[in-house]
This record gives sequence, structure tokens and C-alpha cells, in this order.
Amino acid sequence: MLFRRLNWNIVGWYRIVSTISGLIIAIGIGAMVYHGFAGGDGFHANRMLRLGLSFTGGTEIDVAFTQPTTTDKVRDALSSLKLTEASITTAKNDGEHFVIQTNSAYANDSAPLWSALGTVAPVDRAASQIISVGPSLGREYLIKALWALLIALTIQFVYIAFRFGWNYIFGLVTVIALVRDALMMIGIYALADRRADDAFLAAVLTVIGYSVMDTIVILDRIRENTKLMAGQPYDKIVNESIKQTMTRSFNTLATVVITLVALYALGGASLRNFAFALLVGICSGGYHSIFFSAPLVLVFRKRQMEAAAVRRRAGLSADRMATSRSRAESSALQSRGGMAREDIVAARRERRQKAKSARTTPSPSPARYRRKRDDAAPGAVAVEESYAPDTEIDPLDAQNAGLHDQALEQGHEEISLNLDEFEQEHGESAAGEEEKH
Repeated sequence: MLFRRLNWNIVGWYRIVSTISGLIIAIGIGAMVYHGFAGGDGFHANRMLRLGLSFTGGTEIDVAFTQPTTTDKVRDALSSLKLTEASITTAKNDGEHFVIQTNSAYANDSAPLWSALGTVAPVDRAASQIISVGPSLGREYLIKALWALLIALTIQFVYIAFRFGWNYIFGLVTVIALVRDALMMIGIYALADRRADDAFLAAVLTVIGYSVMDTIVILDRIRENTKLMAGQPYDKIVNESIKQTMTRSFNTLATVVITLVALYALGGASLRNFAFALLVGICSGGYHSIFFSAPLVLVFRKRQMEAAAVRRRAGLSADRMATSRSRAESSALQSRGGMAREDIVAARRERRQKAKSARTTPSPSPARYRRKRDDAAPGAVAVEESYAPDTEIDPLDAQNAGLHDQALEQGHEEISLNLDEFEQEHGESAAGEEEKH
């Protein structure tokens, strides 16, 4: 309950926290580059990080002396053999047992090695042994290690995204934090000039599991507080979630660190290397899960909201353009007397087609007239009556055929329709309205 009462703006420390971890990673990468050039014969990638025999192959010598000695004396005795990348560590606290690892092969010719070690103190050959690791086995270890890391990160990303309702932000934040943890472990190992062996790989996988567990607790509290603190700013929700879970995270981290410190101080050579890797990874994981992962959720959330706002503005602009276009078309339609431009063009095409067919069709014979007799009334005046043909005649065809002359003789007035002038006048007005809009 201590951290809940603190008025800390943890999400506001995101840039500082990210910068610190970034500097540590950059310094570690610089140390790896330095080791790559340290041989004096150019850059060699295999020297960037001191890989253990499990990855490179070589010889491991477990030597037991009959009397106590020191690591410096053993190293001075082996200097005459010019061992490649030799590593000497104590196996027990009695000063009689040592573990020597080197890339040189001594399994088939071990006489020079035992002679050099015999100058330090008498060697107990029955308790000593030489283990040879081939380079093909080391390459297989390295490939499997990379695949294990890739598979672990992929499965965790998919599972976390699924558990949080397929929200990719939580899965992406977790993977980014885990990658930074692994890079910090590698960088600090390069700074300490330690060998990265199979114990280091086991430590990396252990740290990945621990960091995910600690990060998930904070992310799950963020999800719960999103419902409980509805209406509150999202940065306040994230900050309160971190403070509510910080006591648990700190207690868990403290108990693990105490255990690893005891293991590093009292354990053997192999356990000491494993404990060192775990110390680096656990501290990095706790640091990132509290001060980096949760604030990174807020950063991605803001970017998500900004992208959604941009899409909404783009959708509103499209709707406004469609509305203005429909208004322009409506105004143009009203200016053309309610007729759409497409209808006018179609009517014009149809009229021209009829005129063309009328010119090519022979003119029909004029209408014949007959005198109508009124048999019921003798002596009545006869009235001439024209009869209509069996089929209707288009007015334009009648005009071309000269039938309108007969209509004029009967007293009908001629009506002239200049459709070309009508279309030209209304077409210009419609074009003007479209330009205005």
C-alpha cells in the first residue's frame, strides 16, 4: 500500500526511462564492436560476444590439484601454451579444483597441458578430465537457441493479444520489452566480458517468462481500471494501475534478487555464471515492466486515437464533398427545368436520329379528302373531311412531308419549336451553376 499513496507521475518518466535503457544497450553494443576489433587483425563477428563452448566448440578441462593454489598461478602456467580465449574459474571453494575452457583442442594430445599444469601444483589425474565439444554441435546449439527465442516471443505475442481481446497493443508492448531485456543482458555480458554459454540461454528464457508474468499483472490492472475509472483520462488510468501493482512487483523482485545474490556468492563456476545472467535479466525485466511497458501502452494508445481521428476527419471530408456534389447536381437540375443533363442529351440524340430517318424515308402521299354526304338531310351542304392514316405521323415527319401546308390552309397556326436554342441556353446556365459549386 506504500506506493499507492505516492504522488508519482510514472507515465511522465517514459522518455527518461527509455533513454537510460537505450544508453545501456548502446554501450553494450559498443563493447561488442570493440571486442570484434580487439584481436588486431580486423573485425571478427565471432569475437563480439564471448560464446561458450556449447556454441563454438573446444575443450573443457576439469583439473584437481592436491594442494590449494590460485587462479593467477594457473593462468601463468598456461600462458606458454597460448590457449585461445582461455577462461579459468574455480569449481569449489577449496582452491584445488578449477575449470578451464578454451577453443583449442587438447583431447587427442593432452600431454603438454598436464605438464604445464603440473608446474603449479601436483595434479590429481584420477579426479581430472578433459571434455571435447565439436564445432558442429556448437552451431546446432546456436541455431536452436535462436529458434527457441523466436518461437517463445511469437507465441507470447499471439496469446497476450488473444487474452486481451485481440488488442495488439498489449502483445506488442510485451514483445518490445522482452527484446530490450534480452539486448540489455547481451550488452552487460559484453561489458563484463563473460562467456555466453547454455546457462546464459537458459537464463534468457527464464527472464522472458518472469518479465511476461510481471508485465501481464500491470496490463491486466490497466484493463480492469479502464472499466472502473470510465471517463477518466487514459494517462491517469495507466499511472494509477502502475502504483496499485508496484508493491507486488517490488516484493517479487526483491525476493528473487536476494536468492540470486546468495547463489552467485556461494555457488560454483557454472551456477555463478547462471546467477549473474539471471540477476541482470531479472533486474532489467522488473525495471522495464514497471517503468517502460505500462507507459508504452499509453504511447501506443495515443497514436491509435490520433490515427482514428485522422480517419474520421477524412471520412467527414468525403461526406462533405459528396454533399456539395449532390447540391450542385440538384441546382443544375433545377436550372434545366427538372430535366437531368443525361436526359437532355438522350432526347437530343433521339430527335436527331428521327430527323435522319425522316430524310432517308420517302415522303408519304398527302392525305386524300372526300366529300361527306349527309343522306339523312337532302340538300345539306357537303363538308370535306380528311381521314387520318392507319398509323400516327410524327410532327417532324409531317412537316418534312408538307402536311403542315394543308393544316395552314384549314386555318391552323404554325408552332415553331427551336430546340437547339433551348438546349444551348439551358446548357450554358447549367454549366455556370456547376462552375459555381
